[in-house]
Amino acid sequence: METAAAMMPTEKFPDLENASVLITGGGSGIGAALTEGFLRQGSRVAFIDIAEDESREFCNRMRETLHRTPLFLHADLRDISALRKAVAEAAEANGPIKILVNNAALDDRHAIEDVTPEYWDNNQAINLRPQFFAVQAVVPGMKAAGGGAIINFTSISYMINNGEMPSYTAAKGGIVGLTKGLAGALGPFGIRVNAIAPGWVMTERQKKLWVTDEAVRDFLARQCLKRELEPVDMVGPCLFLASDLSRGITAQTLIVDGGIL
Repeated sequence: METAAAMMPTEKFPDLENASVLITGGGSGIGAALTEGFLRQGSRVAFIDIAEDESREFCNRMRETLHRTPLFLHADLRDISALRKAVAEAAEANGPIKILVNNAALDDRHAIEDVTPEYWDNNQAINLRPQFFAVQAVVPGMKAAGGGAIINFTSISYMINNGEMPSYTAAKGGIVGLTKGLAGALGPFGIRVNAIAPGWVMTERQKKLWVTDEAVRDFLARQCLKRELEPVDMVGPCLFLASDLSRGITAQTLIVDGGIL
């Protein structure tokens, strides 16, 4: 079986070389694959993550394998002042943010009867609210530069009527609305805003918490592509939406689900 590194896109996007990129949740799972993908393009990459030990281990792996190290910024995205500070640090280190990837999320399962107002607000504060405030923080630099690209990660979970996490699916549906509204507001400044909706991607977290042979078999039976999706499968679509090859694309949601929809 091919390694994740072997499956990384080999195509080069010249406009991504030396571009200042900021990724939220970039130290593990899909986010780590995205961070590595942009590093391989020669981008100057910073990522924000709450998991300090895991993120530092990831940075060490990148240093050893690519001889390049992303800038790790430790912050809790629920703390908007900390988020703004991290964005400013990324811009100071790598130059004004040209590409923002809002990837961070937490897909804990929760039953309707167990959700309290506090749980709901905390879930939205992780899964939806930071996407807007990260955009707000990078927009002045993008406007000054004459443009930029923003990629917001949503999910097909709200499109397939997943009933196991209503607050999460509400947030993921909200991201599409946010994407379209931001695209309308920022398009006149040359800033493109798109979304990516992954299917069931087999991250280590998914494998640890929810993957069973039966669940995977049932899911693959509904997919057109009869293989499990890996974090690296999100890299190519994200690089495309970040690059000038998609210069005419904004306000769109790219579904990357192996054909389940």
